[in-house]
Amino acid sequence: MSNGEIFKGFAFGKIGYTIGEVCFNTGMTGYQEILTDPSYSGQLITMTYPHIGNYGINSQDVESSKIQASGLIIKDGNMLYSNYRAQDSLENYLKNSNIVAIQGLDTRKLVRILTTEGAMNGIISSKQMSVEKMQSLLQKHPSMGGKDLAKVVTCKKPYYINKDKFKKKVVVIDYGIKSNILNLLANQKLQLIVLPAKSTTNQIMKYNPNGIFLSNGPGDPSAVTYAIESVKELLKLKIPIFGICLGHQILALALGAKTFKLKFGHRGCNHPVKNINLGNVEITSQNHGFAVESETIPENVEITHYSLNDNTVEGISCNDRPAFSVQYHPESSPGPHDSRYLFEKFMQLIDDFKKKTTYAKTK
Repeated sequence: MSNGEIFKGFAFGKIGYTIGEVCFNTGMTGYQEILTDPSYSGQLITMTYPHIGNYGINSQDVESSKIQASGLIIKDGNMLYSNYRAQDSLENYLKNSNIVAIQGLDTRKLVRILTTEGAMNGIISSKQMSVEKMQSLLQKHPSMGGKDLAKVVTCKKPYYINKDKFKKKVVVIDYGIKSNILNLLANQKLQLIVLPAKSTTNQIMKYNPNGIFLSNGPGDPSAVTYAIESVKELLKLKIPIFGICLGHQILALALGAKTFKLKFGHRGCNHPVKNINLGNVEITSQNHGFAVESETIPENVEITHYSLNDNTVEGISCNDRPAFSVQYHPESSPGPHDSRYLFEKFMQLIDDFKKKTTYAKTK
């Protein structure tokens, strides 16, 4: 690790080496969804639960077309799995995906280091390599701050979901979107047009959408300057906008707020979030290493949700236009379903906007 700490374990996955930002996830389950979440691009995931791989791997529980994480760190990996949906073991899945992983080390000690000293880069190596060589490779690897990874994981060209099935159209900007977000949007009887992260306002608006969705994704939000500029222009049109995770941060930056890097991030499926307007608490699924600075949020924007763990901003809403966002993952996968009402809220904004534009045309 960047602080000089060395952990020894056993190879679990491809033989080789990999470098990334070391982070940890507190979920007991959901390792397949976590590994395939594009928001984990460039990261080495440490699972805090000791036994990983118990229920194997299947072809349904994926959030993208491949494993997106750079590596996996676990205490005990199970080759013997048991589940009626299982099709293979986690280790075989990692090997077939060319992912380097390690098991058998003290993950509790590793997590204590991360929570005390903060997130840092690390290297996993299962091939013969000197400590000096690993340290040299690690020193050359860039930090997550200032890194635009949305352009790495975004789709290469536009594609449709529910094409021509429904009248309401939503343009989805793909900064690294999860499959279940698309599933839940499609279930709202929407025609979805998924566009690459660098799409311009003109490219977006040529589809004449009834709403814009800003997806989750990896990296530093302040580095995704093209997206921030595009959303600034979209906000002027007062079209309904809904953002999740990186999309939330990009919306906040477009509105004039600032973001900062958290000490060790929020990753897990049991994070409590206070809904200020409703007065209740939602148990949420989270995966982010950056957050919005509450002191920089402009007057025309209200904070709607905040974290009960560290009081960071978890949701915002504009007072003068139909735009809102949340830092956490209401689509879960993995995690609880407490926050799925937000997709219905987006639908209500779309319906209201559609009525206004229809009325304006008939006047």
